[in-house]
Amino acid sequence: MDVFPDFGGLDGIGDLKQVIGAALMIVLIVAVLMMIVSAIIWAIAASTGNYSASTKGRAGVLIALGAAVLAGAGVAWVNWLIDLGGQL
Repeated sequence: MDVFPDFGGLDGIGDLKQVIGAALMIVLIVAVLMMIVSAIIWAIAASTGNYSASTKGRAGVLIALGAAVLAGAGVAWVNWLIDLGGQL
């Protein structure tokens, strides 16, 4: 499964394809690690009754989920922009 944007009609940007793929991989790894850490903090804080830390852990989980969704949608957005640019 390729996670790279479709640069079929453009010449000379093969390096950009690898940079975008590497950036996407780093963002997804950081988002998953942030989600795991935030979920652990949320669980520990909720079990000990620390509601302030529990709220921050829950917010961290939701932010990490949003970052992962945006990073995943980034490939589709770049493909759409490239197709749009080819039509101009």
